[in-house]
Amino acid sequence: MKTNKIASAFSTTVALTALVLSLASCQNNGDNIAKNPDKQKPEAQTVSQTKNQPKKQDSLAQFDQKKSDSLTDTAKALAGMNLDAKSSLAAIQKNSGWQSHQSFFENSWSKLDKQQLSKVKEWTSKELQDINTSSTTVFYPFSGPDFLYSYSLFPKAKQFVLAGLEPVGEVADLAKLSASQQDRKLQEARSALYAILQFSFFRTNAMKVDLEKQGVSTILNVFLARTNNRILDVQKIGLDADGNVKPFQKGMISGVKIAFAPQGESEARTLYYFSTDLSNDGMKKQPGFSKFAKKLENKVTYLKAASYLMYNDSFSEIRDFILANSSHVLQDDSGMPLKSFASSQWDLKFYGSYTQPISLFKGSYQADLKKVYQSNKSIKPLDFGIGYKFGVNESNLMLATTKKLARN
Repeated sequence: MKTNKIASAFSTTVALTALVLSLASCQNNGDNIAKNPDKQKPEAQTVSQTKNQPKKQDSLAQFDQKKSDSLTDTAKALAGMNLDAKSSLAAIQKNSGWQSHQSFFENSWSKLDKQQLSKVKEWTSKELQDINTSSTTVFYPFSGPDFLYSYSLFPKAKQFVLAGLEPVGEVADLAKLSASQQDRKLQEARSALYAILQFSFFRTNAMKVDLEKQGVSTILNVFLARTNNRILDVQKIGLDADGNVKPFQKGMISGVKIAFAPQGESEARTLYYFSTDLSNDGMKKQPGFSKFAKKLENKVTYLKAASYLMYNDSFSEIRDFILANSSHVLQDDSGMPLKSFASSQWDLKFYGSYTQPISLFKGSYQADLKKVYQSNKSIKPLDFGIGYKFGVNESNLMLATTKKLARN
């Protein structure tokens, strides 16, 4: 593929596209008792151990309640969701602009849930049940701000790591804006979300316009609110050259870290988004992202509407990284070509149907994948659209499971 074609595909992709538990150890205490049994009775040791054990019920206590209320209410207002009368943003609900905004979201989300999300969740409960029983980390390169589908597919994941070219941006403080300014922010949110609500992926040209200034943070917060999550904290962060998360400074990979908790749960989860170039040249210039990602445990990689970038040698490093560091890969055909998955290393399961890529990517047709779909009569259909072929019974998914799991 020619350089300009790859660059065009790259531009198209990204758009279409830790919380570290500190476990206190009682080993030293036990050693001291063994050496000096008279200094501490067994009862005292038990009390000490109990004190040092992490308390799940305190997981949310570290977060500022007032700040969390403000973050969550702002996200709900942007998502067109009703606010409590005691909320500092309650008055926005009286504005005709917000009422129209709510009407748009109620109609769009109801349609999306009926045609897409409810079916995705049902499929997930059957086909990804084993994966979702563990504390998975979802690694989603070329994602843009698509937290929605990664969360729908992996609702039990403790960490989500998303990456794209789009800037991080920030969520506007609606309480400090005039009514006309609020209306403008609501319009920006609707415009940026239109494509994924209609087609299941973000479209590049619209993303360039909609997110160049506002970034992805607003969309991430809307998705968190609409999936019934409480937003606990939001931090602007950066990755240094060694992959360490630090307060953002110039020269670092920029990112955002959002702590959140599903409704009714008391344990915090984490969503990361990093704005970074995942081409070979980009990763060479800023190696911090791959070093950060390598530290993540129990990674499941998800790929959707990835513009077939990893079919090209200029994206070989991120492709090889995924294959070397993932326990599972769930992807449509725009992720990595079938030939990337060596039969000696991966077990593959296919879903849906495969015909050919959309015309923009017609050069990425896979004859070997077509043969799999033609010869394998046990492939289960998909009753929802996902990725570029978003029509019902037009989409495909492949679940790859490393054979290392079977050997272990």
